Amino acid sequence: MRYDVIIVGGSYAGMSAALQLARARRNVLVIDAGQRRNRFAASAHGFLGQDGRAPGEIIEDARFQLLAYPTVEWLADTATKASQETAGFTLETLGGKRYSAQRLLLATGVIDDLSDVEGLAQRWGKSIFHCPYCHGYELEQGPIGVLATSEMSLHHALMLPDWGPTTFFTRGVFEPDPLQRASLEQRGVTIVPERVDRIEGSRADVVLANGRVVAVDGLFVLPHTRAASPLAASLGCEFEDGPLGSFIQTDMTGQTSVPGVFATGDAAMPFGSIALSVGDGVRAGSGVHRSLIFAAH
Repeated sequence: MRYDVIIVGGSYAGMSAALQLARARRNVLVIDAGQRRNRFAASAHGFLGQDGRAPGEIIEDARFQLLAYPTVEWLADTATKASQETAGFTLETLGGKRYSAQRLLLATGVIDDLSDVEGLAQRWGKSIFHCPYCHGYELEQGPIGVLATSEMSLHHALMLPDWGPTTFFTRGVFEPDPLQRASLEQRGVTIVPERVDRIEGSRADVVLANGRVVAVDGLFVLPHTRAASPLAASLGCEFEDGPLGSFIQTDMTGQTSVPGVFATGDAAMPFGSIALSVGDGVRAGSGVHRSLIFAAH
């Protein structure tokens, strides 16, 4: 079967886009490997109507509603290769299948590359976070830490006092200039310049190289992000440099620099959240639909 659209990635943005196309009665195939970016978190916050729910529950409800539409098919697999043809695109999967469609929508997400500080990865999404709006409120105004990874961490440190008393572990990665230091002091941020040796404890206790332990209820860190799939690069899509890593360049309809290839969600945004991904999926899904209409006339 030849589809109108193949969507690679069935998380928040991918399903949101698929829903718009399903309601336009277009034949859609969603290929999903099941690796959501927020799979490490026990609950999701800041998404209107779903605040506090487990991410897996939100996804399963959304998938149930999406698959009620008869023109949508779901394939649990990994898309490994994409090629452009005269009449559209062909995709190959890890499972050895081939599928073709008029349009291709990439909702492939990103990978968070964390600092190599011992104990950081094990607590990611549990007591170590990147989004204050998603996880700050639940810390109940307890002590918060910010682990510097770049100059962008300054913005984290200036934001987080609204959620609790904040300690900024600059650890030699970033040295605030006098003006920046004054801004941090005005916000009540404590600056700790010593190197961080490891993270330990049931929450996120920060152990410094000199042996001192700074106990915090939550630690915030900005990871470097990179595309979770090679498909966009292999198709020749252009990327933009963002503050945390490169992302797929798109126009206002979600179309990439390659005609017929669209992108949405974290893979196509400098910053991400569930709510932003769902909204971006609406934009891209309707953009794909409009491209199919106008290509036919």
